[in-house]
Amino acid sequence: MKLIIAIIKPAKIEEVQDNLRDLGITGATVSEVRGYGRQKGQTEIYRGAEYHIQFVPKLKLEIAVPDEYVESTIDAISKGAHTDKIGDGKIFVLDLEQAVRIRTGETDRDAL
Repeated sequence: MKLIIAIIKPAKIEEVQDNLRDLGITGATVSEVRGYGRQKGQTEIYRGAEYHIQFVPKLKLEIAVPDEYVESTIDAISKGAHTDKIGDGKIFVLDLEQAVRIRTGETDRDAL
């Protein structure tokens, strides 16, 4: 099993979610986060004044999948989140040693 963590632009969440749903992935955790990378923040204009925002708003998706779903999940997220502009995001894949569904006690793949 793997834990896939994706950082994406908030405006792209619906496309990513639709792509994941098409794969049969029905569960994900989404958190509002802020960060910066190569784009080093962004400049916005509010009431005629220019402001530099160092930490750009993003969404963090966490999705647990069986090993055979990793590549298709990465592809689905990449296609849904892609704008071809700086700040599209990142995807990280981590090993997931164990999963437990609290309600039923199911473990590992059955818990996903």
